[in-house]
Amino acid sequence: MNSQRMTDHYLHINKTLWNNKVPHHLSSDFYDMPAFLAGKTSLRHIELGLLGDITGKRILHLQCHFGQDSISLARMGAIVTAIDFSEKAIEAACELNTQTGQNVHFICSDVYALPEVLKDEFDMVFTSYGTIGWLPDLDKWAGVVKQFLKQGGQFFFIEFHPVVWMLDNDLQEIAYRYFKDEPIVEITEGTYADPNAELKDESISWNHGMAEVISSLLNQNLTLRHIQEYDYSPYACFPNVVEEGSEIYRTKHLGNKIPMTYSLVFRR
Repeated sequence: MNSQRMTDHYLHINKTLWNNKVPHHLSSDFYDMPAFLAGKTSLRHIELGLLGDITGKRILHLQCHFGQDSISLARMGAIVTAIDFSEKAIEAACELNTQTGQNVHFICSDVYALPEVLKDEFDMVFTSYGTIGWLPDLDKWAGVVKQFLKQGGQFFFIEFHPVVWMLDNDLQEIAYRYFKDEPIVEITEGTYADPNAELKDESISWNHGMAEVISSLLNQNLTLRHIQEYDYSPYACFPNVVEEGSEIYRTKHLGNKIPMTYSLVFRR
């Protein structure tokens, strides 16, 4: 299958990829389900510091995977609606919702198709870590974000830095363009949560530079209120990382020389 055809069918390709990841993620140490069920939040200090008190806030969580962060937001007192395109992830999220006694409204939907199935406005839209790389069109994405924000509402976005996505899978050499170009079509083995998982799937993704991300949101007449870059990842989800503090992981050979994550807050 050529790259253009794969682009046309990226939803099918990536949905298969993420459906297959779900059971491995549920049982992984990375997601630490026993601790989560015992009450530990899955949110990291970056987003917790940005969100503040969200009691009573109506939040839309985009690309929620199997819902740990969505449920963590609900545990903080928010009224949460969460979406993901993976049927297996949403099935697991609904089960987790019941287990934890929360009332998150989970919807199985692609981000771009969400306006067809949800008619509402929210105080906040939230999305984090490893999300936009699966989306080919950020202008369309930003339009969805704006549509679901009420006037005065805020969009909270935390993501891995595009500089990281320039590097190969071992973070050793520059392998990809910083700027969006052709889709990146790969065969991926294992998963970030369990590198030894018996998984081998096609994936298709895109790199999005900072200017592309910010411009897509500014073009929706959203107002930038916060931007920050961080020289670490709050997750040990990359190879060859060392823990240099609580929720601070850097690669052994690059140390603090590169940005690894960033955060944005926009207001409608």
